[in-house]
Amino acid sequence: MKSGLKNVGIMFLMTDAQVANEHFLVLINDMLASGEIPDLFPDDEVENIIAGVRNEVKGSGQLDTRENCWKFFIERVRRQLKVVLCFSPVGSALRVRARKFPSIINCTAINWFHEWPQEALMSVSIRFLEELEPLPEPLRDSVARFMAYVHTSVNQASRQYLQSDRRYNYTTPKSFLEQISLYSRLLTTKNAELAAKVARLENGLDKLRSTAAQVDDLKAKLAVQEVELKQKNEAADVLIEIVGVETEKVSREKAVADEEESRVAEIAKEVAKKQSDCEEDLVKAEPALVAAQEALDTLNKANLTELKSFGSPPGAVTNVTSAVMVLLAPNGKIPKDRSWKTAKIMMAKVDAFLDALINYDKENIHPEIMKAIQPYLKDSEFEPEFVRSKSGAAAGLCAWVINIIKFYEVYCDVEPKRRALAAANAELAAAQDKLTVIKRKVASLEEQLATLTADFERATAEKLHCQEQADATTRTIQLANRLVGGLAAEKVRWAEAVANFMQQGTTLPGDVLLVTAFISYVGCFTKQYRLDLVNKMWLPFQRVLEPAVPTTEGLDPLTLLTDDAQVARWNNEGLPSDRMSTENATILSNSDRWPLMIDPQLQGVKWIKQKYGDLLQVVRLGQRGAMENLELCVTRGATVLIENIGESVDPVLDPLLGRNLIKKGKAIKMGDKEVEYNDAFRLILHTKLANPHYKPEMQAQTTLINFTVTRDGLEDQLLAEVVKAERPDLEELKADLTKQQNDFKIMLKTLEDDLLSRLSSAGGNILGDSALVENLETTKRTAAEIEQKVAEAKITSAKIDEAREHYRPAAARASLLYFILNELNTINPIYQFSLKAFSVVFQNAIDKAVPSDVVETRVLNLIDCITYFVFMYTSRGLFECDKLIFASQMTFQILLASEEIQPPELDFLLRFPITPHVTSPVDFLSNSSWGGVRSLSSKDEFRNFDRDIETSPKRWKKLVESECPEREKFPQEWKNKTPLQRLCMMRALRPDRMMYAVAAFIEEKLGSKYVEGRAVEFARSFEETSPSTPIFFILSPGVNPLKDVESLGRKLGYTLNNGNFHNVSLGQGQEVVAEEAMDIAAGKGHWVVLQNIHLVKKWLPALEKKLEAYAEGSHPNYRVFMSAEPAASAAAHIIPQGILESSIKITNEPPTGMQANLHKALDNFTQETLEMCTKEAEFKAILFSLCYFHAVVAERRKFGPQGWNRVYPFNVGDLNISVSVLYNYLEANSKVPWEDLRYLFGEIMYGGHITDDWDRRLCITYLEELMQADLVDGELMLAPNFPAPPNTDYQGYHNYIDEAMPPESPYLYGLHPNAEIGFLTTTSEKLFRTVFEMQPRDAAAAGGATVTREDKVKQLIDEMLEKLPEEFNMPEIMSKVEERTPYVIVAFQECERINTLTGEMKRSLRELDLGLKGELTITSDMEELESALFLDQVPATWTARAYPSLLGLSAWFADLLLRLRELETWATDFVLPPSVWLAGFFNPQSFLTAIMQSTARKNELPLDKMCLQCDVTKKNKEEFTMAPRDGAYVHGLLMEGARWDVATGVIADSRLKELFPSMPVINIRAITQDKQDPRNMYECPVYKTRTRGPTYVWTFNLKSKDKPAKWTLAGVALLLQI
Repeated sequence: MKSGLKNVGIMFLMTDAQVANEHFLVLINDMLASGEIPDLFPDDEVENIIAGVRNEVKGSGQLDTRENCWKFFIERVRRQLKVVLCFSPVGSALRVRARKFPSIINCTAINWFHEWPQEALMSVSIRFLEELEPLPEPLRDSVARFMAYVHTSVNQASRQYLQSDRRYNYTTPKSFLEQISLYSRLLTTKNAELAAKVARLENGLDKLRSTAAQVDDLKAKLAVQEVELKQKNEAADVLIEIVGVETEKVSREKAVADEEESRVAEIAKEVAKKQSDCEEDLVKAEPALVAAQEALDTLNKANLTELKSFGSPPGAVTNVTSAVMVLLAPNGKIPKDRSWKTAKIMMAKVDAFLDALINYDKENIHPEIMKAIQPYLKDSEFEPEFVRSKSGAAAGLCAWVINIIKFYEVYCDVEPKRRALAAANAELAAAQDKLTVIKRKVASLEEQLATLTADFERATAEKLHCQEQADATTRTIQLANRLVGGLAAEKVRWAEAVANFMQQGTTLPGDVLLVTAFISYVGCFTKQYRLDLVNKMWLPFQRVLEPAVPTTEGLDPLTLLTDDAQVARWNNEGLPSDRMSTENATILSNSDRWPLMIDPQLQGVKWIKQKYGDLLQVVRLGQRGAMENLELCVTRGATVLIENIGESVDPVLDPLLGRNLIKKGKAIKMGDKEVEYNDAFRLILHTKLANPHYKPEMQAQTTLINFTVTRDGLEDQLLAEVVKAERPDLEELKADLTKQQNDFKIMLKTLEDDLLSRLSSAGGNILGDSALVENLETTKRTAAEIEQKVAEAKITSAKIDEAREHYRPAAARASLLYFILNELNTINPIYQFSLKAFSVVFQNAIDKAVPSDVVETRVLNLIDCITYFVFMYTSRGLFECDKLIFASQMTFQILLASEEIQPPELDFLLRFPITPHVTSPVDFLSNSSWGGVRSLSSKDEFRNFDRDIETSPKRWKKLVESECPEREKFPQEWKNKTPLQRLCMMRALRPDRMMYAVAAFIEEKLGSKYVEGRAVEFARSFEETSPSTPIFFILSPGVNPLKDVESLGRKLGYTLNNGNFHNVSLGQGQEVVAEEAMDIAAGKGHWVVLQNIHLVKKWLPALEKKLEAYAEGSHPNYRVFMSAEPAASAAAHIIPQGILESSIKITNEPPTGMQANLHKALDNFTQETLEMCTKEAEFKAILFSLCYFHAVVAERRKFGPQGWNRVYPFNVGDLNISVSVLYNYLEANSKVPWEDLRYLFGEIMYGGHITDDWDRRLCITYLEELMQADLVDGELMLAPNFPAPPNTDYQGYHNYIDEAMPPESPYLYGLHPNAEIGFLTTTSEKLFRTVFEMQPRDAAAAGGATVTREDKVKQLIDEMLEKLPEEFNMPEIMSKVEERTPYVIVAFQECERINTLTGEMKRSLRELDLGLKGELTITSDMEELESALFLDQVPATWTARAYPSLLGLSAWFADLLLRLRELETWATDFVLPPSVWLAGFFNPQSFLTAIMQSTARKNELPLDKMCLQCDVTKKNKEEFTMAPRDGAYVHGLLMEGARWDVATGVIADSRLKELFPSMPVINIRAITQDKQDPRNMYECPVYKTRTRGPTYVWTFNLKSKDKPAKWTLAGVALLLQI
């Protein structure tokens, strides 16, 4: 819209990850092809678009029609919208897409990004390394070269990994950039850490060095302090004496002073008493004095002036003034004149007068005055109140006079007392003066004493201080000695550590380089590849770098990233303790990319869950609310584990996986939301898939970490389980010790860190801080105690380990068995077993093993019981045909582990190359067997084996032709060969008996119980179930396991009627019903049966999740039973791994053998069925014969192509409907309509399945033999020695089968016993081929002498290219021929075909050769070719251009060279050879047709009227020197199922063990059809190979004395090649 309407350039980018559904590409295809996507916009939007561009269309000069507007919009979109598709070329996806959506190729400019070349890798790394400061400049080039080499070497290792282990690992430019980024981060971090470590240790060492240096100074200081202390002590002692004398003197003086002081106190007390009396009297005078004062206060200048102004005052006033004059008389001289006038003079100066009054000496009044005043005082009018009436001022003066006199009178009484007081005071003063003198003297003495005392105290303090200093110095010396002595070991270790760290500083760039490579690339690989990458590739390359990048010798990459304490912590959290797991944990903890754990045994995820605990958020994609939960975690910065992802994840997660942050790293886009991104967020991905194939894009964004359990790791875990069960005391002690040791390691690390931390944080004066030193000592003591405990624990641990080691063989056997189980899915992907389920079996075996007090015996019992339990557990879930394969593989691997057999011997037995084109010199061995003998004789152990057979044929013939040769003893010294060597010989002599021979070998080595094939009762299997362990029935045609479940359910009370038994047959729309049933059952403890789950492919992942969800927390009685058919091929397998792993798998196969099949066929009917027809006798006889026919056609399948050309699904339904038809026809007809019945059964009921004409003929022939009138009379033989039964009841027929049926043999089917040989040989070949393919793919691991896979393939390539001749020059060949006869044309066609084949062989071989040399990239075709060459199989690309053949590669190639030689001979002159090798043609039909064409042309006959006549001669090809006049001689044909009797010239019964007897030369002539004589002729089909069916060539009529039906039932045919 934007690009079309707004004319804005936009890029549309789409990556692989966004193609969630291939249908998306339909739209992209349309877009690329036409620029538009039909019906993308709804009508209203189309209108808006047209309206939006209309003006611009007008502006461009066009008419604004709808079409023009739309066209204008589309053109602009084409111009402005740029589509960029990013597709991965890995796998077939791009190829398929290009074919389905041609516009991806046709309408795009393809920019193919190849892997970066060496130069690019170098330049990129140098560019980034330039910014890396810790990396010295001279090393940058070498580091860059190493990084580039690591990247390319991992590519190389990944290719090898894919070849040998079938595991995919990719590297991308992003992986390389991550390597550089990780290197930069790690080097910077480690450099800083190293500097910090050095600084800490240096600081610690400095402190220790300075402490040691200070000790001598301190000792000198202490000596000085001790001299000084002695002097101080002496001075203090002198002072003590002086102070004693002075103190005594002061005491004496003080006693005198005290006595004087008490006397003074007495006097003072007396004085005080007198003073008190005086003061009391004076207090009495006080009111008069106050009254006088108050009287004066009433006087002032104004009223005195007023008084003075009186002319003649009243007498009372003059009296007052007179009295005043008396009082004021100086020296007691009373004036005579006391008149008013005199008074006025007295008061003339008012102020002076007032002052005289105020300051009057009231205490010293003259006696004369006292005498003169008395008259006045006695006057009654001399009263102030009276006087006041006359004059206020006079009243005041009156009051003053009265009160002054009163005061003086009292004062006169007091005066003596006062004088006595004064005398006392004088005495007191004298006493006090004396006391003062005495006191002064005492004070002086005390002051002197104080000075002496102060001097003494100062001397004592100095002495104490000196003592303290000496003590402190002594203490410091002791502390220093303790510190230096206590940390002596640390000093040495730290000094070494510093030296090491300094050394590490130089080797750090190289060490980190190796570690970075390790973390970035090895996570996906298994143990051996990791070791090889580091030790065989990276380290050697690093050593030869110039300039050299210093690296620590023997560096363990883990030591740089983790330490014992960290590993111990992980182990405590549940991480297995093997090396692989530790490496994985280290990679997971240090990788920059999100870790993706490949963890089929769930050991890694268990550790992760314990490590993070409640902090971990576990998410499952596809669960409700998963995305919302994930978004929340991204915002909060939580750690998220996404469990059980598949091989691809939802494209919505792509930005999260790639950390494509937006908004300056603050947010991330998830779907249509922008989610805030927290830097603390951590994502861990996990898959249960054992061998997932993640695309390069996924691997670029994540670090794949292979947590798949290793054999060593599992052995240790299982050993712990065994010992826990056998010796719980030991295992508990071991577990406690391990945890204790781990805790100790952690604590020691913490203590050392604490030690250094305390030392480094201590101030400059470390010796002044005794608390610090004591703390250091405590730390050191704790560390020493721990180290002692560690040492003790090591001894205990060693003893425990010694005791535990007795049980190791049992754990080793169990580990071996688990890995054999794990490989069974290569036979059939339905064979999946989990470690959890295996552990349950393992525990059961330990519980049930025979007890013994002797440890060695008990261990043997354990091994036996574990092996058998695992064997039975596994066998019940295997098809019959695979049980012996499993038992063989188990036996071989056990013997390899115990070194009873050698890998090269086993390899030879399984591969068993046969020397081609040899002729057997003895009649009892075929050419093929002789080829095996010759091949075997080339080995040292079997030297002269062939010669011995030739020289002593009788002995060997007796062995070879015995009934059970595998039980017989070999002749002479050959009987002393090892069992495996005897197997090799038996494989050469009697390949058909190898099934029995291998079973006998297993019986000899492991015991008879491993070959008995006892079935486990269903009830026993049920005991092992639980809500988390369902039962999974692997279905076989014609078997219904539901009966077993229903039967057991009835016994235990689970039935449909009870409502606690849910039976759901899955198909369209039943998924919901099944889910509801599971929901109810899980809650209430019911049983659920889910039948045919293979029919609901899309629902299976949901079923897996549901089973997992209800595995925990559901009702304990809840059980699930499932059934499914196995897929026809591994590619078609759809049952999820999780369902299969958690289930107990049980196979239910139809019975084998005629007897069991006949019983089973008859079981479909009852006595009522036998009695339902009116023609009871006929009905019973025909029904029994029909059951026999059903059993025969069903069981005949086991004979392979000789039984039926193709496999048909005959089933019980065919039998039931045939019986219904039989009933109807017998009821409707008076006579038995044999012809009609045979037709209905043979052409419709059973014949309806049949697609091959020869199989149809076989079916009709059986019916003709079994359905005839003699049947009712009881005279018909159903098989040799098995007549039709007499008329009896239902049980009677069953009894008749048990009593009269001959032993199982091919005769029961009309076949020759040799048919079984063929069938057994084929089965044996399959057994060995399968076991061979299950061996480790890396041939190098199979023993030192064996060449590697690559060398072997190269050797084969060289041999083949050398032996392949030049192609036929067709123009030259054609030019040699004048007449192109039919034979010549056949020759031309053969030459062209062989040219096509040899051309393809040379091309593909040369291409592979270049690929192995590294000159070409290995493609999937090249890989397939290499694999085929290694496994001795004909590559598919050659087979497509070649003729049908069942030979292995070496025999096929030898055969091809023979064909080439034959054709070269014929092509020299094009003259028909005397005898033609018919099998040597690509197209034998063309040659046979050419015979007819030649005759027809010569005799001018119509070709369509011609046919071939075969006359079998009595001669071999060597006896013919020229071609016949008519037709041609052909040789090289083989007969199967019979032989040609040369003497009588007819078909005859085969000789025993002669499977494919050669035919003499046959003269094939063309005749007209009317001349053909069909009497006594068997129409014998000719096939190219023994697979028959599609390889049909022609029909040859061969003479026979017996009825043709005999040969039809015997499956007689001619083969061109076996």
